[in-house]
Amino acid sequence: MFTLAAEKPDDWWEVEALYDLCFAPGREALSSYRLRDGTDPVPGLSLTARDEAGILAGAIRFWPVEVGDVPALLLGPVAVHPTRQGEGLGGLLIREALRLAAEKGWTRVLLVGDRPYYARFGFDILPGVIMPPPTNPQRVLGAELVPGAWRGITGEVRRISAA
Repeated sequence: MFTLAAEKPDDWWEVEALYDLCFAPGREALSSYRLRDGTDPVPGLSLTARDEAGILAGAIRFWPVEVGDVPALLLGPVAVHPTRQGEGLGGLLIREALRLAAEKGWTRVLLVGDRPYYARFGFDILPGVIMPPPTNPQRVLGAELVPGAWRGITGEVRRISAA
């Protein structure tokens, strides 16, 4: 059993330590991090998952971006502690965060990731959406929180301030 909650300022460094544990050194050199620099995560959408003992088991963050001049959410990173992987926690975090995003009026989400994993959450390749280089276009994925939200949307992804 996990308890999901909005990430609080006091959670920041613990979440960062989890990301350091789960991802390769130099993760902040990835192009997607340039879209996060100087921008706060979207309030209420970045979640933590804690076990019965209150130990951080997983986390997910969202960042405000624009594609062309259209707002979107950038999902990532999402991480699950290695000792808790395989329990469905990553999926739980993604589904709950997408539900909250739709509830808050967001219509589209993008990420850089593996299509086979993220397809189960409604993500597919976004042709014409350009992440900062070097990003493989086949890994730029989007999900619609409202049907048709990505239809006709193309252009470069740029950071914006949190709404």
